[in-house]
Amino acid sequence: MKRNLVLALSSIFVFDFSSSFATSLITERQSEISSIAVKSELFNITSYGAIGNGKVLNTTSIQKAIDVCAQKGGGTIVIPKGIFLTGSIFLKKGVNIYFEDGAVLKGSTDINHYPKVNTRIEGHFEPWRVAIINGDAVDNLSITGNGTIDGSGAPFWKEFYERRDINSKTTNLNVERPRIAFIQNSKNVKISGIHFKDSGFWNLHVYKCKDVLIENCRFTALNGKKPNNAPSSDGIDIDSSQDVIISKCFFSVGDDCIALKGTKGPFAMQDVDSPPVERIQILDCTFEAGGGIVTFGSEASIIRDIKVERCTTTRPTVLRIKLRPDTPQIYENISVNDITVKESGMIFKVEPWRQYFDLKGQEAPQSLVRNIRVTNVNGAATTMGNILGHDKTTFENILVKDVDITLTDGNFDLSEIKNFKFENVKVNGKLLDTPVANK
Repeated sequence: MKRNLVLALSSIFVFDFSSSFATSLITERQSEISSIAVKSELFNITSYGAIGNGKVLNTTSIQKAIDVCAQKGGGTIVIPKGIFLTGSIFLKKGVNIYFEDGAVLKGSTDINHYPKVNTRIEGHFEPWRVAIINGDAVDNLSITGNGTIDGSGAPFWKEFYERRDINSKTTNLNVERPRIAFIQNSKNVKISGIHFKDSGFWNLHVYKCKDVLIENCRFTALNGKKPNNAPSSDGIDIDSSQDVIISKCFFSVGDDCIALKGTKGPFAMQDVDSPPVERIQILDCTFEAGGGIVTFGSEASIIRDIKVERCTTTRPTVLRIKLRPDTPQIYENISVNDITVKESGMIFKVEPWRQYFDLKGQEAPQSLVRNIRVTNVNGAATTMGNILGHDKTTFENILVKDVDITLTDGNFDLSEIKNFKFENVKVNGKLLDTPVANK
């Protein structure tokens, strides 16, 4: 009897993680990130030869401004009003960027203006093209203002679709396309007020960073059917990073709005280059188009302590989880609260993801998804969606509470879930009991 009581209490404690979690993630670190000061010494790129006519390539001039700024002990690179065409630039420690009103940093459409180096991409390292803005070990970095970084993505999207039409097995990495920004190995990073537009590939890729604030930014790309869709134009990719706050941002992209990423394959848990994704907050954001508000995967091993709150979505799925049958995965402690759903889409899209599946001769690994709370969801959607695992997936402790939505499709496909519960869930005005797994 004692043992059963202890187990029951343990289950309740684990499931009700969110009350402390919701108050603990906003700490003094957020204040520190928010107050990163723009250093007083300014370095206007036009003083180093940059011309903002949208025609002259300014890579050398902008990099010179960065180098001089770093040599003088740091400061702020100023991008003034104008359209400044550039290839890849490389930030240095102590160098910040400020965009004046009307400033546009426009990426070149020549892939050769983006050097090929050994870089982090899709959960591993390989020689690939770098981003427009690149930062490595740039603690206390600030990229702020009211400007735009335009990835000039259309020619890169066109090439991707043309290659795929010729060979249906064409993958993302077969067609080189630059990201807009790649920041790695850095602490105390603030990105505020920037419009990330039409990236050739991912917009903002944050790898092995800690204490990051991304606020008041816009992430947009064409998102219709091909050839107008922007393939793999993820808004933000949080890769192997911890303590990240994404606040008051807008997303309308051709792929996942926010993706939480790590590594993949049967040896993922041994990958020292891919620490867990932990303590991520997504607050007060708007999602117009894209695969999902937040997507777990497609390459990731451990993701935990995730909070999504006070967000609105038009089409992107509320919670999307990609379960790789070739990768051991632990996704846990996920709180989604106060969500408004408009027009269409689904609440859950949790299912196996077999893209580029490779067990490398190993037995299929186990996956665990547990401690999920989806609460206070209102509005209209197409369907509740699905929570489906592969043969080695275990689901535990999922609560759906205080939901009032209108659906056009009442189907909800479920695998077996230990401790699954509906509380005060209304669909089309009718109070629903907890659904059962598919037979």
